[in-house]
Amino acid sequence: MNLHLTGQHLEITPAIRDYVSSKLVRVTHHFDHLAEVNVVLTVQKLNHHIEASVHLRGKDIFCESGDVDMYAAIDSLVDKLDRAIIKHKEKSLQHRHDGAPLKHRAE
Repeated sequence: MNLHLTGQHLEITPAIRDYVSSKLVRVTHHFDHLAEVNVVLTVQKLNHHIEASVHLRGKDIFCESGDVDMYAAIDSLVDKLDRAIIKHKEKSLQHRHDGAPLKHRAE
């Protein structure tokens, strides 16, 4: 997995980098073939905004979150990404099983 962190009006410290990468490990448990994750951290006055796009095979998933605390925004973003990836995985498994050839279906 390639992780790209970008900070707008914010310097990416090693602590933030380690925190984001440790939280995104939870997302990699669902798919082994995550190609790329782009994370953009933005600070505007007192609001911390974070957005991430995950490139999967066949689909790109985008989530964003905002909070007063950067670490709370990261936690919220990872929860949203986790739910979106689980939803995508369930849909792909459902399509695979529903689209089985006729000879393999139980009659």
